[in-house]
Amino acid sequence: MGKLEGKVAFITGAARGQGRSHAIRLAQEGADIIAVDICKQIDSVAYPMSTPEDLAETVSEVEALDRRIVAAEADVRDRDGLQAAFDAGVAQLGGVDIVLGNAGIAPMGVNVLPNEWDDVVAVNLTGVYNTVEVAKQALIERGGGAIVLTSSTAGINGIGGSQPGGLGYTASKHGVVGLMRSYANSLAEHSIRVNTVHPTGVNTPMVVNDVMQEFLQNDPSLSNAMANALPVPMVEAVDISNAILWLVSDDARYVTGVTLPVDAGFTNKK
Repeated sequence: MGKLEGKVAFITGAARGQGRSHAIRLAQEGADIIAVDICKQIDSVAYPMSTPEDLAETVSEVEALDRRIVAAEADVRDRDGLQAAFDAGVAQLGGVDIVLGNAGIAPMGVNVLPNEWDDVVAVNLTGVYNTVEVAKQALIERGGGAIVLTSSTAGINGIGGSQPGGLGYTASKHGVVGLMRSYANSLAEHSIRVNTVHPTGVNTPMVVNDVMQEFLQNDPSLSNAMANALPVPMVEAVDISNAILWLVSDDARYVTGVTLPVDAGFTNKK
């Protein structure tokens, strides 16, 4: 029996990258999945974002593990649309025990695009707030659960450059920590645990793309500042998924309000 047998997990940004990895890893341990993703482009993001085909691939991979999955295209900035997607998943799967606020963007590039600040804060901070708000009552009705919010090494270090997208990314990821700490206190009476994970660079399409590589190469000082202490350029999505699996399992039943780096020593180096 897996660590999450009989559990249901709600995951945002689940079409690819870390979100897909989380869905697969939790499904491997017995969880059923409610998966949402925007599956379209945001104008201020220069790299290609997820597609409906990406979300369909997540569905296929979870179903191949003989787990149930309810997937929907939803924008975390749209509270009503996100609520509808969540409610549809709960109606089919019977409840929710785990919430992963994973959806995020990194609008960093050599050329500044309009609305970078507004969009990254709306997705990475307001979207995380919306994710918890649409799900928390269902967790309370379930008698407890676990929430993990995806921050970043940029959520505990002053990195990201001086352009609006990078500043907004760092500010939003710091903001996620404040949300986590507040929710950890306010939801504790309902036996709901809330934590953050802080990845270094992860081998996903958000990081491994021509736009991000050009951005880093254009400023060698920034690129050097992004180096890890351990001799790896980046970690894999499953490394973050494994940490999240621990946080949402009974193995971490009394762990709440913590900022957990999975960063190959990046933060310690600072």
